[in-house]
Amino acid sequence: TYAVIATILAVIIWQFDGSAWLYAISALLWLVVVPVWLVAEWRVNALWVRLPLGLLILAPMWMAMMELRQRGAWWVLAVMAVVWIADSAAYFSGRALGRHKLAPAISPGKTWEGVAGALMGVSLYGAAILMLMQHQQLDVSAWIKPVALLAVLMLYLSILGDLFESWIKRLAGVKDSGTVLPGHGGVLDRIDALTSTMPVAALIILHSDLLLKWL
Repeated sequence: TYAVIATILAVIIWQFDGSAWLYAISALLWLVVVPVWLVAEWRVNALWVRLPLGLLILAPMWMAMMELRQRGAWWVLAVMAVVWIADSAAYFSGRALGRHKLAPAISPGKTWEGVAGALMGVSLYGAAILMLMQHQQLDVSAWIKPVALLAVLMLYLSILGDLFESWIKRLAGVKDSGTVLPGHGGVLDRIDALTSTMPVAALIILHSDLLLKWL
């Protein structure tokens, strides 16, 4: 029932071109509500809060992937690559150097050293993007700040998505979000960072003119 409702709502939003508003609400959730939620360690038991929250987490990500794919497959991969690189760099640097816990009450395995490694990995990725733009004879100097800010923002959001999914699992009293992907912690563990990064990236990339009007 929940899956059917989510699908119907996604189709309605798509048909009525409400993606920009959906991304804006999602950005508000991830940039304002979720950080406060994690710091305060809110334990929300009411279904009337949990059910729409799930839709607000999943629907914008799906919509963002659809719209970015229309712009070009490379846009989807470019945003996803930030998450993949950050996740991989954080894992290896955390395993090798991790001493200081990032959020022990939520996810004991994450460390500040892992965050530093992720930042380094994302920075190298941003530099590679700029080099590619230079190869395409674009004005790289005008893109240095936007690329750097977007990369850091995507890193921050990916960490939030990861931590929030861990917190939700802790509230539910489960180790894995499902059994579809054995050994991976469930499907949500594979897309947790995408739920937070994709909508904001789509808002910035696809609706920059509208965003400037709001600001």
